[in-house]
Amino acid sequence: MRIAKFRSGGVVRTGLVTGDEIQPLHHSLDELVGGATPEPLGGRIPLTAVELLAPLTVDCRGLLCCGINYVEHQRESAEAFVKDVPEYPILFFKTPAAVADPFAALDLDPHVSTEFDWEVELGVVIGRGGRDIAAEDAEQHIFGYTVVNDVTARDVQHRHKQWHLGKNVDRSTPVGPWIVTADELGYPPVVDVALTVNGVRKQHATTRDMVFSIADQIAVISRYLELRPGDVLATGTPAGVGFARTPAEFLRDGDVVEASIDGIGSVHNQVRARTAVSA
Repeated sequence: MRIAKFRSGGVVRTGLVTGDEIQPLHHSLDELVGGATPEPLGGRIPLTAVELLAPLTVDCRGLLCCGINYVEHQRESAEAFVKDVPEYPILFFKTPAAVADPFAALDLDPHVSTEFDWEVELGVVIGRGGRDIAAEDAEQHIFGYTVVNDVTARDVQHRHKQWHLGKNVDRSTPVGPWIVTADELGYPPVVDVALTVNGVRKQHATTRDMVFSIADQIAVISRYLELRPGDVLATGTPAGVGFARTPAEFLRDGDVVEASIDGIGSVHNQVRARTAVSA
């Protein structure tokens, strides 16, 4: 199933996507992630008539992200970040405020950063929560999968050493366009991830190339904190990011960036490099 969060007539709802239509559902996304069976509510609506929203539950704490999790990305980032393939997952956190809707314009303020970079990632949505989850049990805790574009302010990331500020610019990270339930992709999902800027491919890899598997990440994270229904794991990006290119490339006003994952779909966003006006 493809389960989406959408706005129609000023009301936020959850729906089941089939083809180019969406069927409103009786239950909220929180209830569905928690195990409720989808129940139709009203007739189908063309997708073109609704606004798709980032498929986060109300209680989602944000994105639990794994950095430097593809070997080729580690190699291209060695001078800037990690000289060797990491022995343990490099984990950081994005708050819900950093998340943008799947087709929203990205207002990337040049006074905040002049080095906004792209990172396509597979997002894993937790269904059943827990602590100390064994790697061999990880599959039982997954509700589904989504697309994440972990947009990062590189100059801020380098300036402050800790990654939090550079990774948490408000409304910079598109997620969506919906959640594909785990039964649709198999386990572990072996899918292609790709990203283009203005139609030019910048990233392309398969999730088979991850250093730390989804099961590894769930096991490590849950050792230290309780995973909760609706939490999202962003599982790392492959090679091809902008800062590692020669010359370096960053997102500019008017650029269209599209992050795609086979079997799920794409988030598609245009950059608006506008300076925020203080209230």
